Amino acid sequence: MSTMNISLPGALKDFVDDRVQKDGYSTSSEYVRELIRADQLRQAERQLVVLLRSGLGSGAGIPVTKS
Repeated sequence: MSTMNISLPGALKDFVDDRVQKDGYSTSSEYVRELIRADQLRQAERQLVVLLRSGLGSGAGIPVTKS
């Protein structure tokens, strides 16, 4: 696993520490990883919406039959 150091102002560090304690995370890194995973999921969902809208706007459907 790679390491990344992040500097936070005191208020944000206090917020993260509070979330770790109240939400049962074992470390602040675990909390940040969950935030990043949630953001990745939101990105994937946005891309899916773009693809679905593109498909819906591409014209009439084509029937699919067995060959």
